Amino acid sequence: MTDGRPGLFAWLWRGYLAPHWRWLALALVLMAIEGGTLGVFAAMMQPMFDDIFVAGKTEALWLVGLVIMGVFVTRAITSIGQRVILTRINELSAGALRADLLAHLMRLDGSFHLAHPPGLLIERVQGDVAGINRIWAGIITGLGRDLVAVIVLFGVALSVDWRWTLIALIGIPLLIAPSLLVQRYVRRRATAAREIAARMSTRLDEVFHGIAPIKLNSLEAYQSDRYAALTRQRITAEVKSAAGQATIPGLIDIMTGLGFLGVLFYGGTEIISGDKTVGQFMSFFTAMSLAFEPLRRLGNISGLWQSAAASLARMRALFDTAPTLTSPAIIRPAPAGAPAIMLEDVHLAYGDLPVLRGVSFTAAAGQTTALVGASGAGKSTVFNLLTRLVDPQSGSVTLGGVPVQAMDIAALRGLISVVSQDAALFDETLRDNILLGRSDISAARLAQVLDAAHVTDFLPQLPAGLDSPAGPRGSALSGGQRQRIAIARALLRDTPVLLLDEATSALDTRSEALVQDALDRLSQGRTTLVIAHRLSTVRKAQQIVVMEAGRVVETGTHEALLAAGGTYAGLHALQFRDGEGAA
Repeated sequence: MTDGRPGLFAWLWRGYLAPHWRWLALALVLMAIEGGTLGVFAAMMQPMFDDIFVAGKTEALWLVGLVIMGVFVTRAITSIGQRVILTRINELSAGALRADLLAHLMRLDGSFHLAHPPGLLIERVQGDVAGINRIWAGIITGLGRDLVAVIVLFGVALSVDWRWTLIALIGIPLLIAPSLLVQRYVRRRATAAREIAARMSTRLDEVFHGIAPIKLNSLEAYQSDRYAALTRQRITAEVKSAAGQATIPGLIDIMTGLGFLGVLFYGGTEIISGDKTVGQFMSFFTAMSLAFEPLRRLGNISGLWQSAAASLARMRALFDTAPTLTSPAIIRPAPAGAPAIMLEDVHLAYGDLPVLRGVSFTAAAGQTTALVGASGAGKSTVFNLLTRLVDPQSGSVTLGGVPVQAMDIAALRGLISVVSQDAALFDETLRDNILLGRSDISAARLAQVLDAAHVTDFLPQLPAGLDSPAGPRGSALSGGQRQRIAIARALLRDTPVLLLDEATSALDTRSEALVQDALDRLSQGRTTLVIAHRLSTVRKAQQIVVMEAGRVVETGTHEALLAAGGTYAGLHALQFRDGEGAA
């Protein structure tokens, strides 16, 4: 590598195969024994024909028979052993590679995940790793078993007659140039096939996550046609890749045929003249015949490697992608207690699109501050800044006087709980969704949290109570139930800062009342920022910050802002026409 990094296979070896080198060495020994038995079998053809069939030595029957039987027993034992060992190494290394890749992808910035859809990343973690492990196992088997078999069998052939062996191999020079061209072709086609597979995974991810709008808009045929088009592209790419991989073994077939033809004409005359025995010819013929399949598999390795290299190159490119939002070299301690939140002249743009334009405000410690404004005003971006999902281009964001960029990222996020409109539940039990792997929570503390979040109100309706499955993305629960599970999770985290992002906007009146009561309990003693379009939910906030087009245009209490008759009063009038719901 020109950049000083190890080659692709060296990278795979150092990271994931080297820890298993002892077992791999044992598997290679077993492969070598298995490959070597073919040479013994071929060598026994000469005494079987010359001493038993031609000379009629019956005493040789037992010896030759037992040796041949031993060959097949040894092949059976070594074949089973090396396959079990290779499978174990394969699964362990694949598991480690998938786990490392997933852990790395989760550390990358939000901008990376916006540019790389989930389906593509799933294909990298699942499909590419599976392909790589299948192929490296094939390469190891080829080098450990097939290469030994070819060497031993050629040794037997050379021991019979070196001239016959040279004649049999006369076509090898013809393979070199075509093989190099085929390797480049296979790598291009394999890369194309893996990219199409990633797009297919992305399409499936979008279809299954958007099944409701697909049904409502009668898009089944449209989506099926799009997926079918990708399928046809993948079939074409895979067929071309397979054709390239099969070309080298095909060339070996032609080379072998030419070699056998030459040996038959040259060796046949020597047997007829009595210079060579039938047993010698059969031993040579058996050795070359048995070398045929391992030689073809070895020829296929170059094609396999090109296919693996395409996946390895993409995978290492992912590992080489580094997160830009990282903890600083010198870390400042996180503030104690419920901190004040302060933004000072914060500017942020996504590309050429400005999102925040000099935002400044302070959320008092231990109090509730509401962010209101039209969609696109920049409210959610403030949350992203506080949790360091993004960093501003200029200005400062502080918690308790400590800049968020000066804190350890894990420590920063450990200060904050987020409850959003789309409660992120996993396809696990409700208990698992609330505890999130914690084992230090007592039954009494859990019961207290469930009561405070109004989760106990609906538990009796579920078949297994707290151990009922939430379903994919919480689909087994109603919107209000999902929100209450998310609130219970936040209560259990017991963080000093609480961010509420449209937490009640999608709920009916009864569910909203229950969830709002749970949120009020959750907010007590915490510095709380609330984003809400329903102004009725933020009237009790100690401060309301009104945003418009990335700027703060008003701040104050509900009553003061109504009296000012500005932007907030206008939003309020739109929502509460004719005095309905007015304060």
